[in-house]
Amino acid sequence: MVRNPLIASLLILLIILGRILPHQWNVAPVAAAALLAGAILPRIWAIAVPFFGMLVSDFSIGFYEFPVMLSVYVSFIAAAFIGGWVRSFTPHRIVLASLASSTLFFLVTNFAVWATADWYPKTFSGLGLSYLLGLPFFRNTLLGDLLYTGLLFGVWLTVEQGVKKMGARYILKRSFRRKVVF
Repeated sequence: MVRNPLIASLLILLIILGRILPHQWNVAPVAAAALLAGAILPRIWAIAVPFFGMLVSDFSIGFYEFPVMLSVYVSFIAAAFIGGWVRSFTPHRIVLASLASSTLFFLVTNFAVWATADWYPKTFSGLGLSYLLGLPFFRNTLLGDLLYTGLLFGVWLTVEQGVKKMGARYILKRSFRRKVVF
């Protein structure tokens, strides 16, 4: 079926462009694309979207410390799984999924930085400091993810409704063309 690779490719392209083009720190469509992929695509395609979007864009932007990079990839793949919970497309589920993926990303990636970099003492206070200093980035992540998630899910629902209407019109139009023979 052409639908899955086409949608996955479009979402991957969105991730690549969203990361390569100039943008505010942590305001990118990666989590939103992963959430939508998880909500509308089979699991393997949903996982492929954030993985390949990140991988291709990292070839352009540059790779970074492996443990931190791994935590970023895992967080976005987890967002695809969170997106699977959104399949009913209710507004509160979409917002909660966006908030959950943003929070997961913040907690996992800041923990990875604390655990692997020499920036913070390896104490509970050092971990707390890493989270405290990450709050401005977390704010951007929350706002960006909510914005992009609303936009992507809104576009998806609009396109889906348009396709259904066009399909209904096509069926009606076709049925009126038939000649009735008595």
